[in-house]
Amino acid sequence: MFPALDISSSALTAQRLRMDAIAGNIANVSTTRNGQGEAIPYQPKFVIFATDNSIQNADGAEGVRVQSVETAQVEPRYKFQPGHPDAAKQGPHQGYVAYPNIDMTTEMVDALEASRAYEANVGVVEMSKSMIQQALRIVA
Repeated sequence: MFPALDISSSALTAQRLRMDAIAGNIANVSTTRNGQGEAIPYQPKFVIFATDNSIQNADGAEGVRVQSVETAQVEPRYKFQPGHPDAAKQGPHQGYVAYPNIDMTTEMVDALEASRAYEANVGVVEMSKSMIQQALRIVA
């Protein structure tokens, strides 16, 4: 009914999912085991956005959707900790523990960007709502 609200709502959902992925990356910055308890470090995740053609106005402005949540395929960061239970027992990384290769600075910048995008879309929703209320006052 109000495409601006639908478009901004789609962006709010997309940015929230992006923030979920970032929060997971930050929460697992030191996770050395997977969900099955195997010594496989956490792999950071990131979201891929795509335009959503099902949400658009008459002028062609389109909404956004999360196309997928991808897992980064990056080498782990090795830290020498021979007494750690997850330290490699043999091989070239003997005595090293594999940690997720997550750059906290990048994650924080991404979180800030997602937060600002979310705020901007909330602002658009508020402005659209105000315009709709003013239009109803004129008509009524």
